[in-house]
Amino acid sequence: MSNELMDLAGWTIKEARGAGAEEARVRIFSNRQVEISYRERKPETIKEASTRALSVEIFAMGRYSSQSTSDLRRDALKGFLSNAVSATRLLAEDPFRTLPDSKYTGGRIDRDLGLVDPGHDDFKAEDRHALARAAEAAALAGGGKDIISATAQTQDSLSESVMAASNGFLGERRNTTYAVMASLTLQDAGDRRSNDWAYAVTANRKSLPSPETIGRKAAENTRAMLGAKKLKTETLPVIIENRMASWMLSGFLQAMFGRNIDQRQSFLLDKKDHSVGSRLFTLIDDPFVKGGLGSRTFDGDGMTAEKRIMVENGVLRHYFIDWYYSRKLGWEPTTGSPSNLIIPPGSRSVSAIMKDLGRGILITGFIGGNSNPTTGDTSIGIFGRLFENGEPVQAVAEMNIADNHLKFWERLIEVADDPWVYSSARMPSLVIDKVVVAGV
Repeated sequence: MSNELMDLAGWTIKEARGAGAEEARVRIFSNRQVEISYRERKPETIKEASTRALSVEIFAMGRYSSQSTSDLRRDALKGFLSNAVSATRLLAEDPFRTLPDSKYTGGRIDRDLGLVDPGHDDFKAEDRHALARAAEAAALAGGGKDIISATAQTQDSLSESVMAASNGFLGERRNTTYAVMASLTLQDAGDRRSNDWAYAVTANRKSLPSPETIGRKAAENTRAMLGAKKLKTETLPVIIENRMASWMLSGFLQAMFGRNIDQRQSFLLDKKDHSVGSRLFTLIDDPFVKGGLGSRTFDGDGMTAEKRIMVENGVLRHYFIDWYYSRKLGWEPTTGSPSNLIIPPGSRSVSAIMKDLGRGILITGFIGGNSNPTTGDTSIGIFGRLFENGEPVQAVAEMNIADNHLKFWERLIEVADDPWVYSSARMPSLVIDKVVVAGV
């Protein structure tokens, strides 16, 4: 970690308190990102950006504000902090806004979470170009004669951040990320077009699949959607593909956050220790996954990270409660945001599950949609593939699922063996029974 950022964080806390803040917390972030994309076998974009920013939370006279700046010169920060404190004093009082009690911020264990690729400094421009070229070439090779366009992109970054608070908290984080993506558009019947993509994101470059694998998968996904059409409305089992499982779960998660619970806008209100899904529905928040994109030793409040089973065999065990809402609700805090969300994988492949289901839809993408955190009602567009006797027989699109989360997750009947590891939501494909899929 840069000593410069650490020194600046400590100086900022002293200046904020000198300007009249009773308590203060500061976050300083530095990031360097490089992005290269290829189209028609030549570079389309080459970007490199370095950003630095500082945000400070001011606690003064029972009032609170959060303000940020990208000007990290100390002379400029003096005026910024003075103005921040003055502005905070004009706000309404909020007695629940304080820094966390020290018992929640101590006891962190230093551990190597595998968030930094030691070879990042050796990742050169020619390496980035080679990744993008190879991914695009594989997508083009797999696209056949109906190609309209193909695009491939690589992105990598090195980030450093430090957080300090007037209660003595000091924490730092350093991480690298690598991403490779390919997308393909094919001519379909008439004037229709088929488009899909594939991608991977990791903390360590050696964990990335080959760019050829990503390009081929983009082509495979796109070709599988040729001839997509609506089907008649039908009730049948669906398999939500691993890369899309977190999208469906996001509506459920909304109801687990302290803000919605405090505002009584949560369908999970008063559901703690009650059933909210089938016995196969277990959801773990694990901040200690080696190389996990959400791994951390402390959260946004500075509270020490802990592994928690949020939903256990269908029973809700915890909510996401930050320090502020823990005080408003009079509850013990957990954390205000997920780290790595995990649904433990099952033992069977998607292909094996499809054979047993007979007829159903493999959902490979969602379009739009909405979810009401108060009622749990959700509606979302889908596309994917109809399968019969375990084999895909027709691409489907422009169809819709309307359901309620408290009923939807009760019908989780199997979990596949394919956790998606290229996200902080490390979820396998999920099998939901008796879903009404609306079409014609």
